[in-house]
Amino acid sequence: MGNYQYPFFPLKEWEPTKETLHRYIQIVGKIRLANMPRKNHWWFITLYVNSRGLYTDSISYNDFTFDIQFDFVNHQLQIHTSKGESSFFELKDGLAVADFYARLIQELGVLGIETKIIGKPYDLSDEVPFDQCTMHKSYDADKVNQAWRLLVNIDQIFKEFSGRSYSKTCPVHLYWHHMDLAVTRFSGKKGPPMPDAGPADRDAYSHEVISFGFWFGDKDVPNPAFYSYTYPSPEGIDQEQIAPSSADWIDANGSPMAFLDYEEWRKLENPKKALLDFLESTYQAGAKLAEWDIGNLTVGEI
Repeated sequence: MGNYQYPFFPLKEWEPTKETLHRYIQIVGKIRLANMPRKNHWWFITLYVNSRGLYTDSISYNDFTFDIQFDFVNHQLQIHTSKGESSFFELKDGLAVADFYARLIQELGVLGIETKIIGKPYDLSDEVPFDQCTMHKSYDADKVNQAWRLLVNIDQIFKEFSGRSYSKTCPVHLYWHHMDLAVTRFSGKKGPPMPDAGPADRDAYSHEVISFGFWFGDKDVPNPAFYSYTYPSPEGIDQEQIAPSSADWIDANGSPMAFLDYEEWRKLENPKKALLDFLESTYQAGAKLAEWDIGNLTVGEI
């Protein structure tokens, strides 16, 4: 059971597929960004885990809505509208990013949806525009399904944890820029001014946060991991004890970040409890030192 829920999953074993899939996901995420009204802290751009894969939720368009679904069971990209229309195409090995992009724009057009996005990847291994990207075309269906099933289980644990606080808390959602599943709590107090930051960071960190997440790894961290950070980072947080014992504090761009290696975590006797302990202990560390009103924000027994 444990291996099914939390398999051995090093980045190197599916990196070509992840590079392709990540671009697919950025294209869909940018379509949501282009059509949704603004919502605080960029909550209007994200994707969500569901029982088939990843999806956008309803996207506003003129007098109707549409959604885009990555079906990682049947390996299809599906589009549905509130007018009762739908379209889909197959996700398969050899489907280059350029072909995915062209096909998606074509199918949206058939459904009466015209949209424009900034057609290049964000913070990935290259900046080749989506409509010219033919080198990324790997799609290992088994690995994609495995990655999604892993997200399903982590998504449920994050949701359980998020329900323990009365603080303003974002949905558990997937940010497509780094392909990390995340949930964030807010103290309600404004954060410090960020005069040199871009508009994305100024909105994301307008108020004090403690954020928690999971990502599959990248060029800097070549394996999956869980993380947590407090912003603004209080002095001495990296001296706070956190659980499980395999978790530690690392430096992330000059600030402490709590880090739990996925490979070490999945081998623990009770991974779910260990992850809940990681989330709770890192929250307590940040909330205590940042002087959040922990008592009034904690959900008690009914």
